[in-house]
Amino acid sequence: MIFTTKARIAATVSLIGLASAGCVTNPETGQQRVSRAAIGGVLGAAGGYLLGDLVGGRRDRTERIVGAGIGAIAGAGVGAYMDRQERELRQRTAGTGIEVDRQGDQLVLNMPGDVTFAYDSATVQPQFQSTLDQVASTLRDYPSTYIDIYGHTDSRGSEVYNQGLSERRAIAVQNYLSSHGVQYQRMATRGYGETALKCAETSEEGYRCNRRVEIRIAPVTQEDTRAR
Repeated sequence: MIFTTKARIAATVSLIGLASAGCVTNPETGQQRVSRAAIGGVLGAAGGYLLGDLVGGRRDRTERIVGAGIGAIAGAGVGAYMDRQERELRQRTAGTGIEVDRQGDQLVLNMPGDVTFAYDSATVQPQFQSTLDQVASTLRDYPSTYIDIYGHTDSRGSEVYNQGLSERRAIAVQNYLSSHGVQYQRMATRGYGETALKCAETSEEGYRCNRRVEIRIAPVTQEDTRAR
């Protein structure tokens, strides 16, 4: 993973601040250390997991998509294609708690974990299914996109358990979208556990913020198909 100079500086500044704000003190020895939640916050702030390549690599993903007969977008049309998709996603998810973030020619949907799943569960909650149906419908209407699904947790519990839970939740969303007509070949999942915290865990709101699933939507371009 490659960070820009600006991102490295921002991460360094964040780490300096966390050295005091994110330290925990051992009550027996009096020694201080930076908490793993604070370290995760630096990684999340740097945004490295969103700056990297697609899950599984763009070349392999493009092979799967082309094999499934999914077309690519001409270079000049990419922006307009993603503009329309962004507009429809915002309209269809308004008031549901889903945040739609535009990052260049990519879209990121942030789905709060407390809305999507019950506590300690990887089953999509029934009350959220109608919202996910709207997301699936839009993704079906715009098939020339890669879809990455990222699972995240807060830092409570063990790192190993959190990693597994984040993976199961990402897969649950993938399976739900697939069962509602989104081509499986377009999708890939990754669990980040507690390694990409988005919010400082200084309150219950911060913990809720970090329990989330993100869907990254990237265009399949003609350049991708030529490079495979």
